[in-house]
Amino acid sequence: MNQLTGGDLHPSEEPFGLFDSWMNEAQKSEPNDPNAMALATVDAGGLPDVRMVLLKGVDSGFVFYSNRESQKGRELESNMQASANFHWKSLRRQVRIRGPVEQVTDAESDAYFASRPRDSRIGAWASQQSRPMDGRFALEKAVAIYAAKYAIGEVPRPAYWIGYRIRPVYIEFWTDKPFRLHERVVYRRDQPAGGWRLDRFFP
Repeated sequence: MNQLTGGDLHPSEEPFGLFDSWMNEAQKSEPNDPNAMALATVDAGGLPDVRMVLLKGVDSGFVFYSNRESQKGRELESNMQASANFHWKSLRRQVRIRGPVEQVTDAESDAYFASRPRDSRIGAWASQQSRPMDGRFALEKAVAIYAAKYAIGEVPRPAYWIGYRIRPVYIEFWTDKPFRLHERVVYRRDQPAGGWRLDRFFP
């Protein structure tokens, strides 16, 4: 591993501890959704696509949930790779991650779906995500139908509502400095299970 000296960033041999530390600080300082990340995928023609999603777990990767029939789900189906960016304005920091994507287990998806508010679970059934609809009434009608269907008992997870895990091969930590002399610390590896290489980059 490279020896890194200077600056305020003092990284360890792996990036997840530093990410957890930054996320904990963001949870105290960010006014809304410190776990929000910009998720980028690529469509069949190679055109990048980006949207905001919420990080729901960090283990061997970064976990989020979505409808697999949505635009992002279809893009991931054909190209299981993604990039994400966290930007914490209050801390003047960002984290970039890149890597292959895998589906989480059904048990993980079931557990997280069951933890969501009941109305959100109904909404997952009602919304045909990323597809055209004939006015807002179409969505409200679908919500009413599924609310009646699951009026009693638990709301099961739709088969198309699943979790994804980005297994990073690249994680960059960026912190703002005066005169654009920012700090950038980059972790890279060849495979998701490999060891990390660590470098500082010019801003």
